[in-house]
Amino acid sequence: MTPSFLPSGDRALMLKFSDSIDASVNARLVGFADRLRQGAIAGLVEIVPTYGSLLICYDPEHLRGAALEKRLLALWEGTGTEDRTERYWEVPCLYGGEVGQDLDDLAADKNLTRDELIALHAGAEYRVYMIGFAPGFAYLGGLPEILHTPRLTVPRQNIPEGAIGIGGRQASINSVAGPSGWRFIGWTPWRSFDPARPEPCLFRAGDRIRFRPVDTAEARDIAAGLSAGDVIPEPLKGEGAA
Repeated sequence: MTPSFLPSGDRALMLKFSDSIDASVNARLVGFADRLRQGAIAGLVEIVPTYGSLLICYDPEHLRGAALEKRLLALWEGTGTEDRTERYWEVPCLYGGEVGQDLDDLAADKNLTRDELIALHAGAEYRVYMIGFAPGFAYLGGLPEILHTPRLTVPRQNIPEGAIGIGGRQASINSVAGPSGWRFIGWTPWRSFDPARPEPCLFRAGDRIRFRPVDTAEARDIAAGLSAGDVIPEPLKGEGAA
């Protein structure tokens, strides 16, 4: 798997690996991005993983595009999936309610009960393929096939942050309020994006996620704890965590 190089202006390169959603491709390019962030090549400014490509921004006073291509290719050939860094999260989710407004209709469309749909969604393990569209917005792969659902023809104009969505074969965690054509089945009190945090985006490409169903009272308690600074979302450690 050799990437193709696409110049993006005079200070960025796009490394394109695949046009499809492939967990093994994404795992390898996320590991490569981690390696680059650790200083494998001086003069890089930002590395942005997507489903099947990497955007690499560089300082043209320190690097030239043609020379950078050669160095990147040499490093890529020595990168494997063992170079990736994964974290495992258990995200609290309040299913249904005002934010999860599509839960019951989706269950009816799939000939499932409400509880069956929740069990399917919460029972899957998701991979964060990329962060994009909005700051901290997590695109998730791993949605059970029976839950694959087309987006709305006419997007809704204001979906709250924390909304848990389904769009096609993907799942998502909404990071900031805004318009969306996704179908929404729940809400998490966790904030995917908080500019006050040292690392504003909670999730990273390559992370693994499961959703933990909570009731209204627990969701409110978590939200209150977050506001008070008593609750800090952290990846799990030990069994099940990378």
